[in-house]
Amino acid sequence: MRRWLLAPALALCAVWLATCESVPPPPPADPNAPRPHLVQVASNGWHTAIVVPAPALIAAGLLPEAADFPGAAYLEFGWGDRTYYPAREKTLGMTLAAALVPTPAVMHMAGLAAPPRDGGSGREVLSVALTEDGFLRLLRTLAGEFERPAGGRAAPVSRGLYPGSRFYNAHGEFHLFNTCNTWTARVLQAGGVRVSPSGIVTADGLMARLRGVLVAG
Repeated sequence: MRRWLLAPALALCAVWLATCESVPPPPPADPNAPRPHLVQVASNGWHTAIVVPAPALIAAGLLPEAADFPGAAYLEFGWGDRTYYPAREKTLGMTLAAALVPTPAVMHMAGLAAPPRDGGSGREVLSVALTEDGFLRLLRTLAGEFERPAGGRAAPVSRGLYPGSRFYNAHGEFHLFNTCNTWTARVLQAGGVRVSPSGIVTADGLMARLRGVLVAG
């Protein structure tokens, strides 16, 4: 590749990566149905994650990995490339491999004492209300993302990005058109949120689309 094309291409790959199996669309939601569950979508400007109240998640009995976070009030889920996402130091090789070649995925899970809040440096949090049925579908989708070769509870494969957080091997493949933000949109859609994952690559793209959905009601 010519040198004048290489630098922009590498920069674009890095942006897509820093933003971090399809789920069929859910049936139409009943606009009059009660929505007793709030989940949060947190963005740091590059990567998005889904935050779920721990008591309701544990009560559903669908995610045995919640036992790794005793005392947590909320549980955060983020999905990404198995090599790039957990790495403390990102290399050019990791960046290109994750962006240009489909690579195995990993799930980041963290226990939180309080729900995430908006803050500086591009941090944004949106709250989404789900029906009971939608909340259970979202939890089933999250549960189905973990690799459990022996069945039962998935084992952590490495420490996470925050104190006490963990990484687990996950299903799916990460690539330029299936980023962490694409994944977040798919999980929300499975829960009945009318946000299409089609064309979602960046965190800004997802949050803008989700804001539009929330405004439209």
